[in-house]
Amino acid sequence: MDKTYDFIVNLHSRTGKAKEIWESLEEILTKDGVSYRVHITEYVGHATKIAEDLTADDAYHFLVVAGGDGTINEVLNGIRDLSKVSFGYLPLGSANDFARGLHITAEPEVILRQILASETEDAYDLGQVCCGGQTRRFAISAGAGIDAAVCREALTSRLKVFLNRFHLGKLTYGLLTVAELFRAPFVSGKVELTDGREFHMKNIIFTAAMNFPCEGGGVPMAPSADAHDGKLSACLVYGIPRFLCLCAFPFLIAGKHENIRGFEIVEAEELHVVFDKPMVVHADGEDCGDQTDVTFRCLPGALHMPHLD
Repeated sequence: MDKTYDFIVNLHSRTGKAKEIWESLEEILTKDGVSYRVHITEYVGHATKIAEDLTADDAYHFLVVAGGDGTINEVLNGIRDLSKVSFGYLPLGSANDFARGLHITAEPEVILRQILASETEDAYDLGQVCCGGQTRRFAISAGAGIDAAVCREALTSRLKVFLNRFHLGKLTYGLLTVAELFRAPFVSGKVELTDGREFHMKNIIFTAAMNFPCEGGGVPMAPSADAHDGKLSACLVYGIPRFLCLCAFPFLIAGKHENIRGFEIVEAEELHVVFDKPMVVHADGEDCGDQTDVTFRCLPGALHMPHLD
């Protein structure tokens, strides 16, 4: 099959350093005579529009996203039919939790050559969050509470921009979490799982529905999460004083929190969560508003990616 690749590129990723990396990648494409088109994102949400336009026909498409986790989420929510897309990825962001979940550690130039040489595909689960009359796909995680509030803050954080200059962007989420922990409202709620289990929660810190183990620049919310098992792994944190929650954060960062009081990890195809007050909801760090009724579900094997050696 003759392939023409459509590259959706966010040159603002990694505080603008992605531009230099992309230029070196395009040299490879030109030198190797690859048939390709480039679509540069120009504003928030533009990657969604690009993906919508590219997949509006009935053809099979070879998309490659060059950017960060936010760009991935935008593209996933623009693709009209996931079964007709091969989804390649070049990690150019600061957090790169999607690449971490896929165990991609090579440099972008190496990954690009592997994508171009690949003849087979691997299938991965995706997630979907439904709330406030909207539905949004996610690749890494979705959640409600402090982690979502931190994601909202990080989208416009000057601290993140500053730390990215020193390659310390991952620290943004930790520092913002400490601040948010003590100013977030007190909320109660209930979680219902597809197997009939229910969790009645008071003093909710957050609920995180994980497709891959890590979010927020490498924090292993659900260390055993597997994007091949047809389930989401949810980390529920509730019922403990906030100061004790802060003290437990080193265990969370180390992935040793599963047996700590107030931390619950469950697996399910779908979770329905109801809060008594609105909580901030996110999908891969993208803001989904303040909601009281949220459903997280797994989309088994929905994403098809080029097999990488």
